[in-house]
Order: sequence, then C-alpha cells, then structure tokens
Amino acid sequence: MSTPTLAVLVPLLPFLGALAGLLLGRTAPGFVKPLAVLPTLAAAVLAVLVAFRQAGGEAIETATELTPTGSVPIELSLYLDGFAVMVAVLVGVVATCVQIYSTAYLREDPRYPSYAALVSLFTSAMLLVVYSGDLMVLLVGWEIMGICSYFLVGHYWETEAARSASLKAFLVTKLGDVPFLIGLFALATDAGSFQITKILGTVAAGGLDNPTLVALLLLAGVAGKSAQFPLHTWLPDAMAGPTPVSALIHAATMVAAGVYFVARLLPVFAASRAALVVLAVMAAVTMVGSALAALAQDDIKRVLAYSTIGQLGYMTGALAVGDRAAAVFHLLSHGAFKALLFLGAGVIIHAAGTNSLAAMSRMDGLAKRIPDAFWTMTIALLALAAFPPFAGFFSKEAVLVAAEQTAVGHSEFAPSAAGWVVLVAGVLTALLTAAYATRLWLMAFRGRGAAAPDHGKEPVAMTGVLWLLAVPTVGFGLLVGPLADFFDGRELTPSLTTSVLGTGAAAVGAVLTYALWQRAQAQAALAPAGAGVVTAGAPGAAAVPAAVAAAESAAESPEVGQVTHDHPVVSTAPAADPGRALLGPLHRHAAVGFHLDAVYDRLFVRPVRAAAALVRFLDREVVDSYVRGAGLGPRLLGGLVRRAQTGNVQSYLSALLAGAVVLAIATAVLANVNAGS
Repeated sequence: MSTPTLAVLVPLLPFLGALAGLLLGRTAPGFVKPLAVLPTLAAAVLAVLVAFRQAGGEAIETATELTPTGSVPIELSLYLDGFAVMVAVLVGVVATCVQIYSTAYLREDPRYPSYAALVSLFTSAMLLVVYSGDLMVLLVGWEIMGICSYFLVGHYWETEAARSASLKAFLVTKLGDVPFLIGLFALATDAGSFQITKILGTVAAGGLDNPTLVALLLLAGVAGKSAQFPLHTWLPDAMAGPTPVSALIHAATMVAAGVYFVARLLPVFAASRAALVVLAVMAAVTMVGSALAALAQDDIKRVLAYSTIGQLGYMTGALAVGDRAAAVFHLLSHGAFKALLFLGAGVIIHAAGTNSLAAMSRMDGLAKRIPDAFWTMTIALLALAAFPPFAGFFSKEAVLVAAEQTAVGHSEFAPSAAGWVVLVAGVLTALLTAAYATRLWLMAFRGRGAAAPDHGKEPVAMTGVLWLLAVPTVGFGLLVGPLADFFDGRELTPSLTTSVLGTGAAAVGAVLTYALWQRAQAQAALAPAGAGVVTAGAPGAAAVPAAVAAAESAAESPEVGQVTHDHPVVSTAPAADPGRALLGPLHRHAAVGFHLDAVYDRLFVRPVRAAAALVRFLDREVVDSYVRGAGLGPRLLGGLVRRAQTGNVQSYLSALLAGAVVLAIATAVLANVNAGS
C-alpha cells in the first residue's frame, strides 16, 4: 500500500469509528469501547508507519481537485513532510491513550458513547489539519475541532460551569476565526490557490501584496485556537469538562493546531518583520502572565491549564524568532508530558475526592495511596520544569537557543528585538514554571492532616497509560539527533549558555518555592493544637469533608461527584501555600487571571448588551408602532362598517330604498344642470 493511501486512512479511521459509535451507541452498547479504541489505535499505528516511510526525506505531495470553483481551486491534497508525520504520531498516540484511559475513567458515565465518538471525531479533525496540503480542507478540520470542543467541554451540561465554559470556548475561538478566514482568502487571492506549496512559492517570489496585514489576520485565529494573549481566557474555564478531554485538547489537538499552522506557513509570517515582533510580544506576555496566574490557582486542573498557555507561548516564541524546528520539537515533548500530567491529575482527583490543592495539602499519605500517579506525575513535573535529562529540558533549551541566536543577530529574517524579548521572557518563565510545578507537587503529595482515603488500586487502563506516557516524557529528548532529519536538518542540541540560564532559573524557582513551603508548614505547626481542626468522631464535632474545605476556590465538578468513597475529614485552617508568599499582593489579581474577563466584560460584553437592548427598544417601540398604526386604521374602518351590519332585513331594505331615492334625486339634479348649461 502506498504512503499517500496510508496517510488517507489515518484521519479516515477515527472518523469512521466516530460515525459507527454515534449510530450504534444506543442499540449496541457492547461495541462502544472497541469502536472508540481500535480505530484510533489503528490510526496511531499507521501514523507511525507513515513517519517511518517519510523518514525526514523529501516531502510527499499528492492532490486532486475537489470541486471546480470558477476561480481559486479547492483541492483535496496531502503534504507529508517531517513536521506533519511527527505531529500526526503525537496526535495518534495521545488520542489512543485518552480513549483507553476514558474506558475506565468514565465507565459509569451514561453519556460515554457520545463522548467516545466525539473524541474520535476530534482526533480525525486534528489529523486532517496535520496532513492537509490545502488551506480550505485544513479549515474544515479546524472548525470541526471547534464544534467538538464545544460538546466535550460541555459534557457535564447539567452544571452552569460546563455550559458557560463550552459557550465561552466556542465564542472566543470564533472571534479569532473571523479575521483568520479573511486572512486565508487574502492569501489565496494573492497566490491564486489554497494549496500550501503554491502559497509558499508565491511568498518566496515576493508575490504577497500585504504580508503584514495577512500575517496579523492569521495570527488572530492562531491566538484564539492556541489560547494566546489576549484570546487565552477560554482555556482555564474549559477545565469544566472531563479530565481526559483536557488531556486531549492541551496535549495533541486544538491548542496545538494554531502553533502547527504557523510552523507550516512560517515563510508567510517571516515576510513581515513587524508580524514577527508582534508574535514575539504576544508570546512573551503569554508566557509570563500565564505562569504568574498558575502560581495562584487552587484547582489542580487550572494550574495545568495556565501551564499549557505558557508552554504554547514558548512555541510561538520559537516561531517568532524563525525556528519552527524548535517550536514543533517543544510541541511534541510538551504533548507527551502534558497528557501525562492531566491524566495523572484525573487519578489524583478521584483519589482525593476534590480538585483543590488546598484540600489535598490537608491530607496525609495521598502519594502512598496512588503510587503510579505519584511517580509518573513527578516525572512529568520535572519535564515541565525543564530539568535534565527529561524531555522538557531539551525542547525548552531548543527554544532558548533559537532566541539567543536571533538576539545576537544570527537570524536571517527575524529582528534581534524579537530574540531578546523571547529570551528574557523564556528565562523568567523557566523560573516561574519550576515554582508552580514544585508548588503543585508539594501541595498534592506532601500534605499533612487526616489520612487520605484508600479505595483500592486504580484500574490498569488508567495506570498503564500513565507509565506508557512516562516513557517519552523521560526519553524523548534523547532523540535530538534523529529528529533533526525530520525538522529541516536544524540542530536542536542545547548550548552551554542557555542551559545554565534555563536550568539555573528553574533551580532557583524550585528551591525558593520549597523554602517558602517549609516556612508556611512551620508557621502552621506553631498554631495552637487543634485550632481550626475538626476531628472525626470527636464529641459534638461536625465532620467537614474536603469538598467543603475547598469550596472557596475550587468548586467540585460532576467527575468528582462520581467518586464513591467518602471524603476525608480535614482541617479548615488556611493551607500552607507558597504561591501566596511568592506573589505577595499580586496573588489576588493572578488568581482571577489579572481581571481580563472583567475587562472584556466592560469593553465588549456590556456595550454589546446595551446595543442589543437599544435595538430591542427601537424594534418594539418605534418600528412596531408603525406596524400597529398600519393595522389600526383598517380596524377602525371595519368597526364603523360593522355597525351597519345589524342582521335586520327591514333595515337593509330601507337603506336600499333610501339609497335609490338619493341616486334618483342626484340624477335629476345633474340632468337639469346639464340642460340649463
């Protein structure tokens, strides 16, 4: 079978699995899990086979005209270069892990059939984006992902949080998609085609009329899809969906699509130095702001959500300095350890009975209850903090090396200012990332208080996936040499300067966080014995579950409510949180995302609502007045005529006779007048 044929099957199999799952979900529930797992697994295997066949060589391209348009043609085309085949492997592997994990995680969920089908459709759409060589076909996958995210984030639609989060995710991403679509049409108009290779040929020949405008229009869509400032606010709220969905969105689909799009069309953005500077500033603000926000979050999933935003900032920063190899390398390594972090967080949530880190910090022995999640999460957090020799170290160093090279003027087209912006923000974010990763680990696994609940060993479908993802989290960075063949031959090895800067900053962040945590724990120990503590079984004491203790900052979700074991009894005193000491007065602002939602509410939501209220008033009180007036005249005339309709025959005859007499008199008068004249 030819490589293009195999590549066609990669997105097709999950699509067929989704279609079959939707059709058979109610009538044949026994087929739901096989239809969820097997097509996705087969797609992952085929994606690996396609990658081996492509092997970093010449790009494989094939196209056929989809339909005649009369102007710019739309073609069903494949473009398989090293970047595409490696990203497809990531999507297939992570999606397979999510499907396997979900069979156990959502085993009691009555809506699992539709959930599994949507995950398969989501996977198929992302694979279509990855392999497509035509921008209009890519746009189809782009928009299908938006629809799937709406339904999956709103999976627990009974809750207001899920409904609001799904709607917010849909609207914010669509806000970016409008200029994105305009940019695609402008790009295709200049190139005379939607095919990526022809567009890149036009760019190389200097055929773009307005490269800056086109690049900025496309960046708006990328900012929405990849959750970059200022359109990033939807992603933390999207944690209202099931945890496996979060793993899929954050690691291998949706948010990765924007970064991949820029990497594939990087020459379009490189044609405008102004666009690269804008991209660099957007990446820097995103990196630093999201890392600060992550330090202030209490919900473990929101910490990881802000972490994803920051790591995507690293990727866009690499693209801003013109190194798509470093960007995609970090996308791949981040996909592995971020999927592991979210799926591990799902195990922690089920074991602790809460999303709240504050509540977890008041439990003792949680790490011993879930050893698989403890060890794999530790590995993933070390990768996130970019400590060697884990995958995150090598990929993050590749970004910093690219920024350093641009900063000192070694880039052909990226301005040195973009390099300095990305380099400084990247080193600062490395410190903050290590800080919030250490904070999460300490609060989740080194709590003190009531014993954590013991409800037995987690299913193998969940723990096995964690160890599977731990393998690339540890060893993916060792493939730096072979990966260069897939990524334009670009060197991805760390340099001494950036290694010292990045690792040193991470070490400072981790040590400082640990020291502040120890001080907070010591202060808590000095409190009077039993102060603020409710002990199970004490006379007259009311048991306070972890959910109540965490209510101030992390509302429970339905997936927590599905946990069958009892919640532990915990202290209600404030938790030892090093994030408060690190951020100081900035903490309360960072906890709410620096009030961006409130700003958008004042700048956009309220004016739109006021305008809508004005339109409604004008429609009801002005326009409808004319309509009502037009109907009132005939109604009054009809009322007058109705008075003559008495039903009395004598009255009708009298009126007829009177009318005849009047007509006769009028005729006689007119005849006399005419005769006299």
